[in-house]
Amino acid sequence: MAGIHITTFIAAPAERVFDLTRHLAVYKFVFNSRQETFKATAAGNLLLKGETVSIVAKHAGKERLATLKVTTFEKPVLLIEEQVKGDLLNYKHEHHFKPVDNGTIIIDLIEFGVPRDFVGRWLGKIYLKKYLEELTRKRNEVIRGYAETEKWRAVLT
Repeated sequence: MAGIHITTFIAAPAERVFDLTRHLAVYKFVFNSRQETFKATAAGNLLLKGETVSIVAKHAGKERLATLKVTTFEKPVLLIEEQVKGDLLNYKHEHHFKPVDNGTIIIDLIEFGVPRDFVGRWLGKIYLKKYLEELTRKRNEVIRGYAETEKWRAVLT
């Protein structure tokens, strides 16, 4: 099982950063591309415990699915998403939020297994960790872009 640890500072309150992390507008911005799409079961714009988001990504000529469920929800300090269906052997993403004097530190801890099929396992060993790191960094930059400016008001109020 592989692991990723990314630490990001955002100059905004932890509650705002937490809510932006679970906001569907952030998912849409990060995962609506030629390579990835997403769908969510959320009743509103903010994912809650028990709700899911499904991400379909095209890699190595095949559509890859990951349905993630919010399994832990401790606002504004911890949000955990875990794969409940998908191509990976396993996937767990812990988002930890630590308030500091001038903002919030996000600590992303990701555990994952390579895809189940032969080609996926082979490519996963080479490519998957880098891909997930880039997606996490991109997501955190989107969150920063909202949280540190007045843009957050358009999605959270």
